Amino acid sequence: MNMLLNHENCSGCGVCKLACSINNFKQVTPSMAMLRIEGLFPAPGHYQIHFCDQCGLCAQACPVEAIIIEDGIYRINEDECTACHECIDACPHSVMIIKDKDDMPAKCILCGECAIVCPREAIILSKEKNLKEYS
Repeated sequence: MNMLLNHENCSGCGVCKLACSINNFKQVTPSMAMLRIEGLFPAPGHYQIHFCDQCGLCAQACPVEAIIIEDGIYRINEDECTACHECIDACPHSVMIIKDKDDMPAKCILCGECAIVCPREAIILSKEKNLKEYS
């Protein structure tokens, strides 16, 4: 699955961030979400969704090759990861986080929970081959 992003539909409600933190970390902690919602006000006057587009720059930056691609999704192998956080610095969308409990990095694995709960269809699950943005 991939995600389609419709920034024009986003109201900035943050339900997607709640779903992400609950599904991935069993916490109601929006700051743990692996996506960001940026308010661009007063101009141009909308919200921008920042999301992992599986670009692979995190994997390229990893000095121990702990980020591997499986079925088109980059995943962190925590057994190999040294928690150097090079991947977090390399992320062009600033959507990777550091987990408080073990200092390990975390990134989106396209679970789709954010899209499932989005009340305005700003994030949509898609079977299209590549993640796209539309508005």
